[in-house]
Amino acid sequence: MPSTLHEALLLLFRNRTTLAPEILERALAVPVPAYTEARVEDAAFTQVTPTEYHADLVVLLGNGVPVFGIVVEVQLSRDETKRFSWPLYAVALRARLRCPTCLLVVAMDQQVAEWASEPIELGQPSSQFQPVVLGPGMVPVVASEAEARSAPELAVLSAIVHGKEEQGTEVGKAVLVAARDLDEERRLLYIDLVFAFLGEDKRKKLEEQMARQGYEYQSDFARRYFAEGRAEGRAEGKAEGKADGLRAALLKVLGVRGFALSPELTRRIEAETSIERLERWLSSAINAKVASDIFSDA
Repeated sequence: MPSTLHEALLLLFRNRTTLAPEILERALAVPVPAYTEARVEDAAFTQVTPTEYHADLVVLLGNGVPVFGIVVEVQLSRDETKRFSWPLYAVALRARLRCPTCLLVVAMDQQVAEWASEPIELGQPSSQFQPVVLGPGMVPVVASEAEARSAPELAVLSAIVHGKEEQGTEVGKAVLVAARDLDEERRLLYIDLVFAFLGEDKRKKLEEQMARQGYEYQSDFARRYFAEGRAEGRAEGKAEGKADGLRAALLKVLGVRGFALSPELTRRIEAETSIERLERWLSSAINAKVASDIFSDA
């Protein structure tokens, strides 16, 4: 589910504010100035006109004063409108902080990563904006327990990306070991994410190693985004069951976010059978300001 992955990735960057600069330096060879603190900043960018833009996340690195700002954007599909807003994010943040800034796009699909990596022509002579993109092939494999303990969020990211590959069991096991040292909220969430994104064969192997049968999600996040949707889908065929789960998840997210749905719109959601469209609606529902933004494509 795109919305699940989107929110899971953002949680990792929020929970470990040094994850963005670590990825820039370690995976992408982007130099980052020395800093003593890293914190999440306001991700809203308001222009002189009333239009307001929201990035996914902003991480500020400081050393008594701001030294580097990182805009983190999780991008799961192509969206041409982002090629207009991405330069704005970096420039507006630079003006706000009065220090260098960088846009980091996290793309878990290789084709999306290649699209996001294309330079953006600004129109000014000899001027291009170049997004810094983390594609799936650039995420390091964290299979060592010691490495996972030192950077648990990076280990979870590794499990999300490499969980279906040959080393998936070792990557997942490293996260489970590292999670023992974390507070309960993060421990439960990270274990749930490992089991959610591991390949089925890797998951079964890991469950056998843990002498565990029928894993049940423990964290509130995972129960909301995984367990309920899956429960809705068990009664009927695979495609129909997935659509049922997506509809249930969409209605729940809309309710939590306080969107008032007309009877007509509720019937429209309940009658929708396209998995692609339901996934798109659910992804939009996470951050949309008004209901019309969610259903404008149908």
